[in-house]
Amino acid sequence: MLGVTDLPTYLAAVVLIVLLPGPNSLYVLSVASRRGVKEGYKAASGVFTGDTVLMVLAAVGAGALLQASPVLFTVVKVLGAGYLGWLAVGMMRGALAMWRDRRARDAEAPAAVEPTGPAERPFRRALVVSLLNPKAILFLLSFFVQFVDPQYRYPALSFLLLGTVSQLVSFLYLSTLIFTGTRLSAAFRRRKRLAAGATSAAGVIFLGFAAKLAVS
Repeated sequence: MLGVTDLPTYLAAVVLIVLLPGPNSLYVLSVASRRGVKEGYKAASGVFTGDTVLMVLAAVGAGALLQASPVLFTVVKVLGAGYLGWLAVGMMRGALAMWRDRRARDAEAPAAVEPTGPAERPFRRALVVSLLNPKAILFLLSFFVQFVDPQYRYPALSFLLLGTVSQLVSFLYLSTLIFTGTRLSAAFRRRKRLAAGATSAAGVIFLGFAAKLAVS
């Protein structure tokens, strides 16, 4: 089918890969739980856009360029790790602000308000998280080629089909996370301690992602 070999096996592999926890899916869940469905889909759109760009780069040979240039790979990797670390610090600062706000409310401080900060821009953040991951390009390149018939005259169509299937699976999974996150948001609004704890945990996990990317 359009030069794709063993499509059922590819579909099963994609489902398993998409279900693995990663910074993209965790960020989408975090945004949805804090800011609702609309903002959750903004973050998901950033993931879709970033993944599409990476798929195109893999198809046109950027993966081979990264393999041939360890310096370029290291630069992109360090930038990605630094950005994930920056997001982690931001989450932890947000959690600290929640704890302080909760204590102020418990002490019945007058005019206690929700902590405010700069606009988060979920689409842009999710897009950058997706793009600053050189391992993703190498993975897509090595993964896709296993299911492309080398004798097929139009390999671009094969990559297009594989990418479309991957994006559809990702859309279904991220939609599930978004609507799960909106259910969590109601509990977070009622219980500031729960919200602060969840945000702190997300920050720690993002630090783990940053460390893993940096040392890989």
